[in-house]
Amino acid sequence: MSLLIASITPVMIFMYLVYRKDKLKEPRALLLKCFFGGFLALILTLIIDEPIAPIAESIGNPFWKALYDSFLIAAIPEEFSKLLILYWVIWRSKHFDQYYDGILYAIFVSLGFALVENIMYVLDGGMGVAIARAILAVPGHGFFAVLMGYYFSLAKFHTGGQKNRLLLASFAMPVLFHGLYDFALMYSEADELDELVLLGILIFFTLIVIQLWRLGFKKIKAHLKRDHEIANETV
Repeated sequence: MSLLIASITPVMIFMYLVYRKDKLKEPRALLLKCFFGGFLALILTLIIDEPIAPIAESIGNPFWKALYDSFLIAAIPEEFSKLLILYWVIWRSKHFDQYYDGILYAIFVSLGFALVENIMYVLDGGMGVAIARAILAVPGHGFFAVLMGYYFSLAKFHTGGQKNRLLLASFAMPVLFHGLYDFALMYSEADELDELVLLGILIFFTLIVIQLWRLGFKKIKAHLKRDHEIANETV
């Protein structure tokens, strides 16, 4: 039971923290639909991975194997599945009427995905894995979603000819950070790496995490500011 609690708690805390920033609260039923849609995104990811995962076993070079696993097996299928669910659930919803909404709904989809993933990893790996994932993996999924939701909202409310480019950015940006994040972790587990290489990977991973958090908070503040300015203009 303690492992299950440790799996669920960081997800709930992250969702609560982003939910409380929303000034005009979204319908809980729609938020729950996004959250449980994250479960569906995980199933979709597994379906996408089924034919391409075995290819990784034929890649002998640890660098290229880590690159393949991190982008082709993890980042691209996962972020595509999340974005597909996000688009399906909220794009045409009348409640998607503020810039911050895109971030909020994207986080609920992503952390629905992360919750199931977290439970599987923690029940298998124990409390040490639970702590590590609470510090890194759960916020990672959360901030990947911030990037997705940021550009998703820009696309939604864009009136010019750049809507498709912004939608593409809502996929490409989380894929980039997710892929680099996973690559650093996967490559660091390769056998017989030089200590200097390991140090370089650690520095690279740290910089990715710092930049992800920095960008995440920056994007949240930007959309909250946009919503505040629009609200003041309509008063």
